[in-house]
Amino acid sequence: MTLPQIVSREEWRAAREALQAEEDELGRARQALNARRRRLPMVEVGDGHVFDGGDGRATLLDLFEGRHQLIVHHFVFPPEWEAGCPRSAAFLDQIGPQAHLRARNTTFAVVSRAPLTRILPFKARMGWSVPWYSSAGRSFDTDFEATVVRDGRTVDRPGLSCFLRERDRVFHTYSTFEDGMDGVGSLTSLLDLTALGRQEDWEEPRGRADALGAAARPALRLHDEYDG
Repeated sequence: MTLPQIVSREEWRAAREALQAEEDELGRARQALNARRRRLPMVEVGDGHVFDGGDGRATLLDLFEGRHQLIVHHFVFPPEWEAGCPRSAAFLDQIGPQAHLRARNTTFAVVSRAPLTRILPFKARMGWSVPWYSSAGRSFDTDFEATVVRDGRTVDRPGLSCFLRERDRVFHTYSTFEDGMDGVGSLTSLLDLTALGRQEDWEEPRGRADALGAAARPALRLHDEYDG
């Protein structure tokens, strides 16, 4: 096994500071990329998408639960499978309590093509509490390219799609799939995919969250200390 070189504390510090400079540069580039992502145009989504959830039928607008933003995790679980995809499950295992996202006017939900009768037992087995909906027999996954045709066969892709709500109008703002999900899972990395971002004053473009009434966010708290 090849291990890192053993050096003195002074040599290690010099090497670490050199790497820190590269990390800082990467961080600035990442923030610039996030700003460009927030400036992407958006597409209005019709009201024809319907899902089966634990409380019955739900529209895409219902999935927002009244908040301004919605992040959908396209969880690979085809209708013929008995259990969900391990890769999708590993991603969902990272998603903790929803309170921090919800305090920033963002809802996180899961959608799969499997019927709810298979989703709910699997969800209980995994111990997840995140809202999970079935799109079985509907076009949601193909419309947003989570289900594609490759070499003549239907393939489901793990991914994330972001939506923005303005009153009763819903807009698709961003999607990423497969390797594009690497490094995503934390609170800030999820918010960085959305049109409103982290809703901080320093983010570009300025004032967007204010204009939509989403800027009155509480300070970061313990997840059981948010009002409502």
